[in-house]
Amino acid sequence: MKRNPRDGALARFRVLDLSQVRAGPTCVKQLADFGADVVKVEPPDSVDRPEMYVGPRDGGDMQNLHRNKRSMTLDLKSEKGREILLQLVKSADVVVENFRPAVKDRLRIGYADLQAVNPRIILVSISGFGQDGPYRGRPGFDQIIQGMCGLMSTTGEPAGPPMRAGASVIDVATGMYGALGALTALLEREASGLGQWVQVSLLHSGIGLMDYQATRFLVDGEVPGRAGNDHPTSMPTSAYPTADGFLNIGVADGPQWKSFCRTLELEALIEHPDYLNERLRSRNRVALSKILAEAFSRRTTAEWVSLLTAADVPSGPIYTMDQVFDDPQVRHCGIGAAVAHPHRGPIRLVSQVAELCRTPAHIAHTLEEKGASTVDVLSEAGYSAEMIQAFKAEGVV
Repeated sequence: MKRNPRDGALARFRVLDLSQVRAGPTCVKQLADFGADVVKVEPPDSVDRPEMYVGPRDGGDMQNLHRNKRSMTLDLKSEKGREILLQLVKSADVVVENFRPAVKDRLRIGYADLQAVNPRIILVSISGFGQDGPYRGRPGFDQIIQGMCGLMSTTGEPAGPPMRAGASVIDVATGMYGALGALTALLEREASGLGQWVQVSLLHSGIGLMDYQATRFLVDGEVPGRAGNDHPTSMPTSAYPTADGFLNIGVADGPQWKSFCRTLELEALIEHPDYLNERLRSRNRVALSKILAEAFSRRTTAEWVSLLTAADVPSGPIYTMDQVFDDPQVRHCGIGAAVAHPHRGPIRLVSQVAELCRTPAHIAHTLEEKGASTVDVLSEAGYSAEMIQAFKAEGVV
């Protein structure tokens, strides 16, 4: 299924997706949504070790990660498979892979190999710990990195154990950093005419995701701990039970703090010596939270959101996933985007986050059947029908 050249901002680019699991496919999804001609290269059934899927091929996770991609099969472990890949690289712009670093060397498809056939190629390599260094050969996994980047040590109740995030945030962040690197390299290529090797690791992405928590240590030598739902340094920013659920609030200093106190009919807190500024409120968070929890218990979440919004105080409910997609703003924005699946019928996927006014992203189709575009891709690369049939007979595709 070849895209129309007018189908998106990146329609002039071709991407070969050699990646699997989550971080690599997340990276490529960004490019595919904006119209890049993405070819997902999968191992044929003749290969001993199949691709590592994230659930069933027709499941929501696979469909969300691999929408808008064509699929071809290719045995990269065979010499003919390698030759075919290099032939495809000649007309490609970006290759994305997340093998362990040594695998590229063993298969002879590293950056130097790709650059030799196409100096304009951009290789995005996603790894657990980096392309070199003492952890180079370790397998990378989202939860392992959540522990090693400091995320788990700063998540959870103060007296409780370290806690993982409720989603694969390291994988997703790494994929986004990889896409940013690819797009940056494509922009630079317009000036130099040359490709680059873009390297992204889960470990580096995870530490980057820690943001101010990381710099609290780097700059001030402070080791952050766990603060539960409280913000580590700014209070009251936390979650509180209401008459029918839970409520998130985020209150800035100054006029907003005063407006917040008046809305809760707690004017006495405004001039209370323990709560005069963010630093004092953070230091005295236990006593303050006890007062606020009692106040919030008197009304429903919806009532508090209405009152606090009218007072220009940030607040919001804590949703379950079904409530997320029933929210009127979520529905208005079309964040659950409809797409037709050949077997499952109409389904919804998470729409592209970045909105462009002239060349918006579009979910054109779900993940193809495995190898559905093998013949088309090979034909576009110059292989005859007879050669393609021979490749099939030999198990190369």
